[in-house]
Amino acid sequence: MTGQVRTVDGRVAGRRGQATRQKLLDCLSEMLSSSPYRDVKVIDVARKAGTSPATFYQYFPDVEGAVLEIAEEMATEGAQLTALVEGRNWVGKAGWAAAEELVEGFLDFWRRNDAILRVVDLGAAEGDKRFYKIRMKILNSVTNSLTESMKELQAKGKVDKELSPAAMAGSLVAMLAAVASHQKGFQTWGVKQAELKPNLALLVHLGVTGKKPTR
Repeated sequence: MTGQVRTVDGRVAGRRGQATRQKLLDCLSEMLSSSPYRDVKVIDVARKAGTSPATFYQYFPDVEGAVLEIAEEMATEGAQLTALVEGRNWVGKAGWAAAEELVEGFLDFWRRNDAILRVVDLGAAEGDKRFYKIRMKILNSVTNSLTESMKELQAKGKVDKELSPAAMAGSLVAMLAAVASHQKGFQTWGVKQAELKPNLALLVHLGVTGKKPTR
């Protein structure tokens, strides 16, 4: 952990305090993977971390405050998803590779952060602006880069000029997010993970280029 970490009352936490704080966050993350968000209590997080509720309250105002800390860290990682789109070539076989890697990276990020993303989606759906901003920070990283890629294709005459890059990019990213959060549900429809990725990549490629991919 880098930079100064402060307690709720503004004191700078020492190395042991930082370690305790991080352990509380790690335990909370683990609990969110197996328990409904609203069932997680401070006393349970503290017990799992081998400390007391009083110690928890030194670093976080409540469970929601700690969840927001985890979500902010996750969103910072999510902002790096822009690397899946920036500078990519969407023409020919390179375009198919770009679509495949975007889908793979997006689904992988969602799987790794499934528990906290479920909480973020819940908070955003309930109108909590803090969770909404975190969700949009993640989605914007891909949407903005994809929009620029499509504008470049338009400028080169590779994409229909009537197309709205921002509308198409936003729609594709919203689709990716919806599919990513529903990955387990596809199994109930008899869809295997190995089948999901190429079909999703096909939709992305069609949306960006307007053409069937060259494989």
